[in-house]
Amino acid sequence: MSKSPEKKKGVIYVLLRLWKYLVPVWPLLLVCVIMLICSNLLDLAVPFLSGKIIDAIGENIGAVDFKEVFRLLGFMAGCVIVSSAMSYLLSLGLIRLGQEVSYALRKDIFERLSKLPVSFFDRHPVGDIISRVCYDVDTINTTFSTDLMQVCASFITVAGSLCMLIFLSPLLSVIIVAALTVSIPFTNWQIRRIHPLFKKRSAKLGEQNGVAEESITAMNTVAAFRVEEPVIARYEEKNIEAIEAYNEAEAKSRIMGPTVNFINNMALSAGSILGAILCINGKMSLGGVSSFVLYSRKYAGPIREIANIISDLQTSVAAAQRVFSLMDELPEAPDCDEALGYPDGIYGEVKAEGVTFAYEPGTDILKDFNMDVPAGSVAAIVGTTGAGKTTIVNLLMRFYEAEKGKISIRDTDIRHVFKNDLRRSFAMVLQDAWLFSGSIYDNIAYGNHNATMEDVVAAAKAAHIHRFILSLPDGYQTQIGDDSSNISKGQKQLITIARAWLTETHMLILDEATSNVDTDTEREITIAMRKLMQGKTCFVIAHRLSTIQNADIIMVLDKGKIAEKGTHSELMRAKGLYYNLYAAQFRN
Repeated sequence: MSKSPEKKKGVIYVLLRLWKYLVPVWPLLLVCVIMLICSNLLDLAVPFLSGKIIDAIGENIGAVDFKEVFRLLGFMAGCVIVSSAMSYLLSLGLIRLGQEVSYALRKDIFERLSKLPVSFFDRHPVGDIISRVCYDVDTINTTFSTDLMQVCASFITVAGSLCMLIFLSPLLSVIIVAALTVSIPFTNWQIRRIHPLFKKRSAKLGEQNGVAEESITAMNTVAAFRVEEPVIARYEEKNIEAIEAYNEAEAKSRIMGPTVNFINNMALSAGSILGAILCINGKMSLGGVSSFVLYSRKYAGPIREIANIISDLQTSVAAAQRVFSLMDELPEAPDCDEALGYPDGIYGEVKAEGVTFAYEPGTDILKDFNMDVPAGSVAAIVGTTGAGKTTIVNLLMRFYEAEKGKISIRDTDIRHVFKNDLRRSFAMVLQDAWLFSGSIYDNIAYGNHNATMEDVVAAAKAAHIHRFILSLPDGYQTQIGDDSSNISKGQKQLITIARAWLTETHMLILDEATSNVDTDTEREITIAMRKLMQGKTCFVIAHRLSTIQNADIIMVLDKGKIAEKGTHSELMRAKGLYYNLYAAQFRN
């Protein structure tokens, strides 16, 4: 499928888009902004009061008006206490704000993932997707809970300090501001220079997580083939790339802080010297000079802080870009305007006429493929690896769309059937028995939310798994998962068969359903599947040809087409491709 259209996704774009997630929590945001302004304004009053106290003492040495001094000290202490209390409450509010944004982001991401086509997950490593949902959203959360408000506080402090500097000494303020403003163009240049580096860093981290997830998931296979060293080497390579990308981004961004700090210190030194000269000549009071120096530091400090957190902001912007690029992926194509609804599913003869399909351009998997499966019959699909067996299932379920030709059910082109209704028509039992973390009851009732305990038990009995479930400590309420070790692969497969039984569909897809189990378990599964298949149109994909001998029709795929079709006995008498496949399996 085509990707979403490219958009300009710079810092401003990202911040404007993130703003959408702040609108629903505007009351909390408003309270945070008010506390932020009040806290910083109270903090800005402290240097002024400090200067007044120095003047009150310095101008009346020997006859100090302690009442006035203590009054000013009380005001200053009150400003400090209230400002600190507001800062604490603000931090709590920002934590809540960040979590609200994280919740909304993850909710939107997951909703988008649920609407993406299967082809997206075929193209993207699971580890990279998880990295975006978890790590990147956490990085954005840090921006909202810390960095963004810190930048806002810095701007308030800079603006307030500048006003006080001009009020205390317009001459000195021009010198100080001119010297400190030199750092602004340098900061802008650095931002443009290092942003691509932080974007690269996030991408490399996603690749590293992808390799880690893939390797951990397949650890049994890794151990069985004794390829631990190559796996470690591959992860090491991605680890080194991620570290190098991290170091490059951090090294080139960290030069900003010391450089801006140097400029600020030089400006403050110049301001202190000039202020001392003005004080000696009676142009400024000692308290005024003290306040001016303190405000100079408050003016310079936020500029230095902004420079220091630029790397964090760039990391957050890069993370947001990765998150939004995922959210901008085009969802599965909508149903056409002529689509028909089948709330109870569609059922009937299944035909494929002239179907051609390729996952990648120029490499057709199916070429002018044709088939005709009567309603209620069992159609087995066999062939060598890569012949296109699973592709037929993908097209039947409309996980992918045929490039040419059409597939129809009951003479209705499946492209003219609502996807949900089409998929509701099929039950599937796949090679890898997927169970989610939850109870056995929940796993069996997964496809039928209206199922009762009696329905679940009946399905389990039909799938020959009821006795085993009762032998577990908590019976049907036993907690299991895809990686649980308390049940075998065969037992998991029987549970998925019970799940398929409970969906009560008219069509069934069995994709290598017995390939992962031993012969005895295969016999149990085969018996269960035969019950499940009764009265249904069934598509059976199997490498074990012994499981399909009773199929009504066997289709042998070769080079994207049906090379042979017929019953087992007919194909054996023909001594063609099917005969050779069967003989290869039963040579002994």
